[in-house]
Amino acid sequence: MQKGLLIVISGASGTGKGTICKKILADLPEVAYSVSATTRIPRPGEIDGKDYYFLSFAEFRTWILEEKFLEYAEVYGNFYGTPLNKIEERLNRGEDILLEIDVQGALNVKEKCPEGVYIFLLPPSLEELKSRIEGRGTENPESLARRLKNAVAEIKIGLNYDYVVVNDTINSAVEQIKAILTAERLKVARNAEKFDFEGGFFE
Repeated sequence: MQKGLLIVISGASGTGKGTICKKILADLPEVAYSVSATTRIPRPGEIDGKDYYFLSFAEFRTWILEEKFLEYAEVYGNFYGTPLNKIEERLNRGEDILLEIDVQGALNVKEKCPEGVYIFLLPPSLEELKSRIEGRGTENPESLARRLKNAVAEIKIGLNYDYVVVNDTINSAVEQIKAILTAERLKVARNAEKFDFEGGFFE
């Protein structure tokens, strides 16, 4: 059985990671979502256990001590982590697992799981990124400036990923990611057993 793909999608705040991942999951039922844990306050419409595991700081520290995370990092004053949840076991069963995590977390995962598929989302431009963040209505001028400054730094880290996708439109970005996943599944390294013909045609 072919091992499942560990799919890691990151991008600066405002690049549309959540929207892209939801579309991928809707289009590709064979891909399972790994729900992250966070200490931040839920946004309107977010559901505990579906969008995130919303933990207190004390609960998050307990999970760290109990080694329940594949990785974790602090972002904008809150903690985010990827629960293990038997990820390796699911991959060995052939399940594809999607992680939507920040660049810090992704680099930590890449050290432990270099065979994963690492995809970085870029905005069409910094002006468009600024517009998207402003459209949330959750930032004051100071926090907006901080997020844009951090976004530039995060985008540079994207050079460490395997693939880059510009999120100009949702459908276009998702189709590019689907093409990446198709190519990854067809790699020789993932299909070595198909070359075993037990001596070929000349026995």
